[in-house]
Amino acid sequence: MKQFFIAMISGLLFGAGLAVSGMTDTNKVIGFLDLFGAWDISLLLVMIAGLCVTVPAYQLRKRLKKPFFSSEFSLPSMGSVDGKLLMGAALFGIGWGLYGYCPGPAVASLSYGNIDSVYFLVAMFVGMNVANKIS
Repeated sequence: MKQFFIAMISGLLFGAGLAVSGMTDTNKVIGFLDLFGAWDISLLLVMIAGLCVTVPAYQLRKRLKKPFFSSEFSLPSMGSVDGKLLMGAALFGIGWGLYGYCPGPAVASLSYGNIDSVYFLVAMFVGMNVANKIS
């Protein structure tokens, strides 16, 4: 139950950060990707702010034997780059560029009651299920 509570608080904090920074607005993301038009630097500033939190936290993690709210760290293993990874990254990037959402902001935007977010998430889950059945 404690892990669920920590995950819920973390998700709400992440969603609030996306909303406050304007990253639930697809035009902000598309504006960031429009390098030769009306370029919007705000997504870059959000990324830099994220690194300002992540880098010190990662350094702290190296000094800890275990996390504060779990029995062990759950870190990704270093795997090889293969065709599935490259294809998935390309599809993610194309979808992100076309619509302006990735999963985090899409979920956070549900709080605005925008029906387009529901369509996006349904399509995302269908795509994930199809990908799981293919691979």
